[in-house]
Amino acid sequence: MSAQRFFHYTIRVYLVVFFLYMFLPLIIMSLATFNDSRFPTVWPWRDTTLRWFGELWADTAMWEALGTSVVVGFGVLALAVPIGVSAGLFLSTYQGRAKNFYYSLMLSPLLTPGVIIGISTLIFWRNLGVSGGIGLTIIAQTTFIAAYVMLMVLARLQRFDRTQELAAQSLGATHAQIVRRILLPYLKPAIITAAVIAFLQSFENYNTTLFVRGFDTTLTVYIATKVRTGLTPAVNALGLIMIMVTVLAAVIYELLRRKDLDKAGKGT
Repeated sequence: MSAQRFFHYTIRVYLVVFFLYMFLPLIIMSLATFNDSRFPTVWPWRDTTLRWFGELWADTAMWEALGTSVVVGFGVLALAVPIGVSAGLFLSTYQGRAKNFYYSLMLSPLLTPGVIIGISTLIFWRNLGVSGGIGLTIIAQTTFIAAYVMLMVLARLQRFDRTQELAAQSLGATHAQIVRRILLPYLKPAIITAAVIAFLQSFENYNTTLFVRGFDTTLTVYIATKVRTGLTPAVNALGLIMIMVTVLAAVIYELLRRKDLDKAGKGT
């Protein structure tokens, strides 16, 4: 066997193992949704059933927790995206000696354990008379999620041609017009991607949320509580629905993207 053939064979085996590692837990979780067992499992297989979807529909506490997670996610978007974009724009143009300090300062929440962020946020705001709840959860999560947005914006700005700004200024464009007509359209893909990542980071966060949620329960906290008191395959049903929605959204996005590419190709 030649070295090149062995290399291609190794790559194929690696890809198979990689995708099995990624998708096998999701497949097992999905199969457990249809097993008529009191606990989420695929073995032993008792009988095929759809009753866990009915259990999911009747679980009002889970739907309330899901709604809380969605509200918190959009609240984090409203704060983290503007903060992250502003920080990225600032760091990309600032050339002072303190640039590395500001960069490290913005990244420091990512290196801080979520438990520490949750406890410190709760103590700080409680001294100001603000108790735990959805608002404090949004603030706590924004402190580190904004850093993800900043990193993605900075990565995009590294390929930005600054001569476009100079050309716009020489043509009489104001700073606001440059931002609105040049910078923001260029940053649009990074901002959209960062917004999706920020929402997902907020949706799945547990460590920070646990300390600042007050009497409001997010989906991750609810599921963790159910693990201690008795988890049913209704959670698997919710996970399966989320997977289907995600796949459907990805397919729609890809179809729209190809449609735009076809239009652009025909236009040229």
